Amino acid sequence: MSTQTVSASADDPLHRQWEDEFAPEVHVYEPHKVGLPPLRAYVHELWRRREFAIELARTRLAAQHYGTAFGMTWLILNPLLLGVVYFLLVDILRSGHHPKGFFAHLLGGIFAYYLFSDSVRPAVKSVTSGGRLILNTAFPRTLLPLSAVLTSVMRFLPTMGVYVIVHVASGLSFDVEMLWAIVPLLEILVFTLGICMLVAALQVYFRDMANFLPYLLRIWLYACPVLWYAAEVPHGYKWLLYANPLGSMLTAWSEALNQGITPGTTWLVLGGAWAVVAFVAGGLFFVSREREFAVRL
Repeated sequence: MSTQTVSASADDPLHRQWEDEFAPEVHVYEPHKVGLPPLRAYVHELWRRREFAIELARTRLAAQHYGTAFGMTWLILNPLLLGVVYFLLVDILRSGHHPKGFFAHLLGGIFAYYLFSDSVRPAVKSVTSGGRLILNTAFPRTLLPLSAVLTSVMRFLPTMGVYVIVHVASGLSFDVEMLWAIVPLLEILVFTLGICMLVAALQVYFRDMANFLPYLLRIWLYACPVLWYAAEVPHGYKWLLYANPLGSMLTAWSEALNQGITPGTTWLVLGGAWAVVAFVAGGLFFVSREREFAVRL
C-alpha cells in the first residue's frame, strides 16, 4: 500500500497555517506494484526514527525479564548456564580431552552465535505480530527487524564481561591482536540484520517459516566452529566452512578473541562478502515488499 497526503488549500495565510497545525492529514491508500521506494529518502526517514527502534528494543528486553526474581541478572546467568551445559555435553563426547582454553572458545562462540540466533528468532515475527502498528502508523518497516537486532545486542554486551572472567580463569593472555575480533563481530551484525529482514519478509508470505526456524538454527549451531575448533576440520572438508557464512566469521572471531592471533585473511574477506550479500539481498527484498505488508496481514 502507498500513502499520499491530501491537504486543502486556501488563499488566507492564517487559514493555511491553521490547517497545517490542526487539521488532520487525509491518507489515501492506493494499490501499487512491488518495487523500491526512493532509497535516499527511505534511509533518511529510517535514521530520523532511530529512537523508535531503540526504545522498542529496550521495551522488549525489559518485558522478557519483568516479574522474574533475578530480573536483568538473567542477561549474564542465561548465557553462562548455556555455556556450562554445552561444555558438559562436549566434554563427555571428548572423554575429558580438550585443549587449554576450550571453555573460553566455546563460551565466546556461543555468545556470538546467540547474538545471531536471538536476533533472528523474534525478527521472523516482527512484521506479522505488528499488525495494528503497521496498519495505523506510517514508518519504515525495517525498524521492526532492526529493533530485534538491537535487543540482541543489548543482551550480548553483558556477556562479554563474563567472557573476560572466563578468559582470565582459563590462563589465556590478552594481546593487541584481540582487537581484530571487532571485524568479525561487525560482519556478524551486518549479516544478522540482512537475515532478519529476509526472514521477516518471508514470514508474511510463508507463515510456516517461524515453525521451521528453531530447527534450522539448532542445526546451524552444530555446523559452526563453536563446539569444536575450525582447525579440527579435515582438509578435505574445509569447503564446508567456506560455504557456511557464519563458519568464516566465527572462525575469525575465535582466532582473534580466544587465541589472540590475527585472523586469516580468507576468513575476514569471506565473512565480509557473506555479510554484504546477506544485507543487500535481505534489505532489498524487505524494502521492495514492505508496502504490501498491510494487505497481507
